[in-house]
Amino acid sequence: MFRTLGGGDLPKISTTPTHPHPVTTLCDEGARLYATALSAGRVSRAEVENAPCLLEFNLLHPDPDDEYSLRPVPPSVALAQRLHPIEREIQERRRLSVELSDAFEPFLAISAQTPSSTHAITVLEGFDRISAALDLASAECHTEVLTVQPGGARPSISLTQALQREQPLIDRGVSIRTLYQHTVRHSQGTLAYVERISAGKVEIRTLEELIERLIVFDRTVAFIPAQDDRRVALELRHPGLVDYLIKVFEQLWRRAVPLRDEVTYTHTPDGVSGVQRSIAQLLVEGHVDEAIARRLGMNVRTCRAHIAKLAAYLGSGSRAQLGFLIAQSGILDTPEHRQQLP
Repeated sequence: MFRTLGGGDLPKISTTPTHPHPVTTLCDEGARLYATALSAGRVSRAEVENAPCLLEFNLLHPDPDDEYSLRPVPPSVALAQRLHPIEREIQERRRLSVELSDAFEPFLAISAQTPSSTHAITVLEGFDRISAALDLASAECHTEVLTVQPGGARPSISLTQALQREQPLIDRGVSIRTLYQHTVRHSQGTLAYVERISAGKVEIRTLEELIERLIVFDRTVAFIPAQDDRRVALELRHPGLVDYLIKVFEQLWRRAVPLRDEVTYTHTPDGVSGVQRSIAQLLVEGHVDEAIARRLGMNVRTCRAHIAKLAAYLGSGSRAQLGFLIAQSGILDTPEHRQQLP
């Protein structure tokens, strides 16, 4: 309720807006009434019932000569009232910007004098940060991507994310070489994914056993996992490190089989397959079933079935005896299994 200076009651006016909005987007009714008040010098209180925003924004004030009317506040005055706090905030922001610049200037000078090798290894923690770094490197890539993707069939969501990241690369004519393990040859999802990207400059080969995941963009930046759960990764930009990883990739690539070619497994005269020899090698090295299955990109059940065949072939009655019998049997005495991974 409003009162005159003499204390007489004035007609009640609702001050609760029926259509709240900022002053920068004055409603049609409010704009019309404000324009009318400016032209006529006043507007009746009854009309303002339909535009309470005019009172909330202090665009009208009581008419000292007529208690039933309201007079407009000049637009220049109303504008100044609203610009003043904004300008004050801008000045405060500028002051903070200067203070921040002054605070960091000594550190920027130190950073400029520091050799670039200081930033050669960046630790990326969390899937979001890893993904963001990969997206940025992918967007900046112009010539070549090298990837190692160990394991068997990849989840559909991983394939979808890979396709989203790789399709722009393919469209830009970037060449992509990817190494999978032999087991993906039996994954319909992976094969369908490969078919979708085959239109570009994409080459895919498979190998029985691979090193951990590796991605190299334009031979300048590489990404490798830093934990088994892959929640932490390393972004490598040191030329020596990146060049070493590329040489590892090229050595694996030369030994790998193109995806469209048939993999031929050699057997010993007694029928021990290449896969079983690889499992035997890992058993001798002391790996558990889960680790062997992960290294060879197969499930644990399949891995244990191969181990059972090895045990039956060698007449082993225990796990410890099996390792001894493998070492004594000579089944690992082949050029393929005497050669160590780089």
